[in-house]
Amino acid sequence: MLWRVRTTLPDRPGSLAAFALRCGGSGVNILGLQIFPGGDDVVDEFILETPSGWSPVEVRVLAEAAGGTDVVVQTATKATLADQPTRYAEAARAIIARPMGYPEIIAELFDADAESAGGDGDVLETVVAGVVVQVHREAAFTATERARGGALASLVNDVLGMRPDAPVSYAAADPEYVVEDSVVCAWIGGSVVGSVIVEPRLADPDGDVRPLRLSVEDAWQRRGIGRHLLVEGARLARRLGADEILLTTHAGNQAVLPMVLAAGVRGRIRMAGDRLTVRVPVKEFGSPPGP
Repeated sequence: MLWRVRTTLPDRPGSLAAFALRCGGSGVNILGLQIFPGGDDVVDEFILETPSGWSPVEVRVLAEAAGGTDVVVQTATKATLADQPTRYAEAARAIIARPMGYPEIIAELFDADAESAGGDGDVLETVVAGVVVQVHREAAFTATERARGGALASLVNDVLGMRPDAPVSYAAADPEYVVEDSVVCAWIGGSVVGSVIVEPRLADPDGDVRPLRLSVEDAWQRRGIGRHLLVEGARLARRLGADEILLTTHAGNQAVLPMVLAAGVRGRIRMAGDRLTVRVPVKEFGSPPGP
């Protein structure tokens, strides 16, 4: 049986030796080790192979008996034995190939989840062109891991050619944006080529949250219309009393994340299963002109 064990050990000579000795005496093999130094204590992550039939409680007792504190025990697979530098290199390669997949890539890399399990555990938060990406897990993230996450977020910015303070340009298309009731339409040559609908508010304890339903005709995509509609939709939602807007799409939609980043809006992105959601506060947007 394989287990991933994170524990804090005193930063003094012999601590790892005592842990290894305790494991050896119990018939437990150490197959992998990561060390995250920090102050007077060190966070160590072990991949342990125990005799069959061991439970998480027995693994925890072993780690505590070896001097460990703040012990977190999770089941593991052989995939956890992959070389860590190789994992980070492969993650960087995946981001370069598919930057919009950053949320799921970083969650897998840090053995975390895109959604919080009841508010327990720790949160790793990175910012990509103003969009906040959060992943959650039971074990606390170390300073080293937070630095690595920040470096990967910077890589996304570099790949997309965007920075949080980059100017937004809509010069690629020259439509007229018309607001009517809860809809903003993009008109070109007498035809509607895109629209965004501000839907009724959700029952949300955090305030007035309005979903946006945004679409652009295939022939007019990748011309800046989607990101302009997003901004205009946010302004309209604010005028209608919203605190936040919500975009929801399937995780494989390769257009949404680049559109959000290019629009320069600041929000929170979540990926859970096959669903990707983006929540954006609208207080920074002015209201659009009336219809």
